[in-house]
Order: sequence, then structure tokens, then C-alpha cells
Amino acid sequence: MIEGVRTKSLKLIPDERGWLMEMLRNDDPVFLKFGQIYATATYPGVVKGWHLHRVQVDNFVCVAGMVKLVMYDPREGSSTRKEVNEFFIGDRNPLLVQVPAGVYHGWKCISTETAVVINCPTELYHHEKPDEVRLDAHSDQVPYDWARKER
Repeated sequence: MIEGVRTKSLKLIPDERGWLMEMLRNDDPVFLKFGQIYATATYPGVVKGWHLHRVQVDNFVCVAGMVKLVMYDPREGSSTRKEVNEFFIGDRNPLLVQVPAGVYHGWKCISTETAVVINCPTELYHHEKPDEVRLDAHSDQVPYDWARKER
């Protein structure tokens, strides 16, 4: 696994009214600090990527649908430089994935319905000066092909 990436298995707590799922608590070993929280939707087959943050650490949970979350480590001096990780997260696999600063990441909605991802990053988003470096989703700077892999 890429250096600095951490995961937390999540548990649904169901009852006759529905269910509840804690995603991130300030007493969790993966908790660093709170910047803001937001939800983003991705339509089936759409890829959102690539980007990285210089300072911010992301904490992603997919609460509806499924996404293939992919990371690439370009960091000089990292023990996992040039490594790629894939995580399949969503309502069929509830998992929090923490993406460290300096690691490119993106995802593809792999479900037939819209995927909804919640992020609790460590930093506020600054609209005038975002903490991000963006690449095209199919950039050759990241050695990854978003096509479905027939195993």
C-alpha cells in the first residue's frame, strides 16, 4: 500500500427505521483534523481525476453506489514512489480511505447508479488559491488505465 494511505472498515448499524454508519470520529486512529465536509456525485462510467494536494489529507467514504478509487504516488523520497493502489468502495464495501498529501487520486463510478462520495478533508478549500495540482484523467503522467479489467 502507498506510504501514508490508511483505511478504516465501516460498520452499518441497522434497525427497523433504517441504518446509521459512523464514518470518522475524532477519537479514531486515522483522524488528523477537521477542515470541512462535502458530498460529491459521480454519474455511472464517469472518471473524476487526477489531482493531488500539497497540504490537504482527504478522507473518502462512498455512501451510495460504488467507485473505484485509485491513487498514484509520485513523491520523491517515498518508499512507495510510482506505486498504484485501487480501492473498490461504496454501499457494497463500506470503507474510509485516507489519501495523504502529495498523492494523485481520482475515481470512476463503477455502479449502474450515481455514486455519492463524502469527503472530510483536513483543510478548508480556498476558492481563490486551491491546494491542488490537476491532471487530465487520461494523462500519461500517471501510469493507469481506467478501463474495466477483465480478470
